[in-house]
Formats: sequence, structure tokens, C-alpha cells
Amino acid sequence: MAFQTLPQGDPQGDRPWWLVAFVVMVLALGIVIFVSDIYAQVFNTVVKGLGVTVFVTLVGFLLATALGLLIALLGMSDRQTLRQVARFYVEVVRGIPILVLLFYIAFVGAPAFVGLFNVITGPLVTAGLMEPMVVRDVSLMWRAIIALMIGYSAFIAEIFRAGIQSIDKGQIEAAKALGLSRSQRFRFVVFPQAIQVIFPPLSNDFVAMVKDSSLVSVLGVADITQMGKVYASGSFRFFETYSIVAYVYLVVTIGLSIALRGFERRMRERTKR
Repeated sequence: MAFQTLPQGDPQGDRPWWLVAFVVMVLALGIVIFVSDIYAQVFNTVVKGLGVTVFVTLVGFLLATALGLLIALLGMSDRQTLRQVARFYVEVVRGIPILVLLFYIAFVGAPAFVGLFNVITGPLVTAGLMEPMVVRDVSLMWRAIIALMIGYSAFIAEIFRAGIQSIDKGQIEAAKALGLSRSQRFRFVVFPQAIQVIFPPLSNDFVAMVKDSSLVSVLGVADITQMGKVYASGSFRFFETYSIVAYVYLVVTIGLSIALRGFERRMRERTKR
């Protein structure tokens, strides 16, 4: 008797009827947008913020991944001081809501940075070689990106730590016996295997950041949510506007999830060969 391999993400072997239902819903709403002038106008307004959403998400996630990897490596350092600093960072940042962190970076961190910058460059300003920086010189978009970077880096650090520590210590000892340095062991032995453990939760965090990027609208950054908010406040068509906003986010996040799941499956199959 032959046993059929269950598809990824469906432990009972169910067919992806949810995906069929989602595609039908997307097509139905697409037809509504095409035939309705009101929905078409809302859609054309909202998608103007798509580029900002993509930029904030990509840059924020890349920076958060780099910082998270650094924090994870510090947390596994041989020095206790570095381990304690990394643990302190992770616990404190994870305990602060992203929205609060966004406000703090935008309205506390940015003015503090400008004040410190002006102190350091004071002699140059006095000599007339440069103008003093003001808070508005730091764009709201970059304040939002930095807040997302800091907020997500703590969670990503834990993902990297768990993935790296999942590697059998015997392989690391064998690499040491072969004379590989610490960096070589990480690049050639640990990380290529750890990425298979790291990738699924890391891709989930990427999709989550797409949604959390909507928080930048509270700073007036012209992303999808902000464009919808401005249109709804001017036209009072809240149902149509936020239906389209939800529609755009659903298409982006579920499409991205399916693409990342397919990439994960191909990566796993390539490893088995």
C-alpha cells in the first residue's frame, strides 16, 4: 500500500480549499473594483502607498536581520559581559510594544540624536562650516524604519540563537579538529545547516512586518494605511476604503506567505539530494 506524502502546512493531508476560497474572494473583489467607479477610485488612491510599505518593510527587515544576527552572536559569546548585554537588550526590547517604540524613537530618540549631533559638530557650526541640524531633518519614514528595526531585531535574535544552537555540537568539534577558525566554522558548518531551522520563523516575521508597517501611518508616513485614512476622512466612505485597504494587505501578505513557503520547500528538497 502506497502512502501519499502530506503537503507542507496540512498535517491532515487536506486539500488547500482555503486557498481556492481566497482566490475566489480576490477575483470577486477585483471585479467589483473594475466595474465600480467608487471602489476603483479608492483602490487607485490606496495603492499609491504600496511603494512606501514595500520600502519600509524591506529596509526595516534587512536592518533588523543584521542587528538580530549580531545580538544572537553576542548572546553566545564566550564573554559573560557580552552575553548579559545581549540578554538585556532582547528582554527589554521584547517587552515594549512596537507602537510605543515607534513613538519613543520618533519623538524622543530623534530629538536626542539631533542634540548629540549638534554638540559634536558644535565647533564646525561656530566656524560657519555647516548648519546646525534640526529635528525635522530626520525624516519620519526613517524614524519608523529604525523603530521597526529595533523592535524586530530582538525577536530575530532569538530565532538565530535557537537555530544556531540546534546544530549538533559533534559537527562543531569535528570542524575544530580540522583546524577551521571560529568564523570558518560558522560560515561553512553551522550557518548552512541552521538556516533550515531559521528560515520558517524568519519568513513569518517578514510577513508580520508587512502588517506592522501599517503602524507608520500614525506618524503620517504615506503608506497604504495612511493613504486609506486620508481618503476616508475626506470622503467619509469608510466601508469602501478600509475594505480596499484590507484587500491590498491580504493579497500582499498571503501571496508573500505562499511564495516563501514554496521557497522553503525547494530549499528542503535541495538539501535532501
